[in-house]
Amino acid sequence: MGLFDRFRRRSGARRGGGAARSSASLDHLRSWAADREGVEAWLEPATTIGPASILLVAHDGEWTRRSIPDTKQGRALAKELKLPVHQAGVVPYPQRMRDWNNRHGKGA
Repeated sequence: MGLFDRFRRRSGARRGGGAARSSASLDHLRSWAADREGVEAWLEPATTIGPASILLVAHDGEWTRRSIPDTKQGRALAKELKLPVHQAGVVPYPQRMRDWNNRHGKGA
């Protein structure tokens, strides 16, 4: 048994349930987009501190964000829902999102 084998097993055990969590996230995103108008998607790549995610923004600025396995799956979801797709970091988040945050006390 190597020095780090113990830690590898622990970190692998914590990843259980990912498929169920991912499925629930996709169901939420589909439902959220169906209930709102003018929805656009922003794909956020994985970073050293977090997984890839998709941000959906409605016409009034209301938004939701969920983790996704990778941006490829996010792009496929946006295509399925017929949503315009933007790359976060390339296309800025819309002003209407910041305005919605300010109106609802969710801004910084």
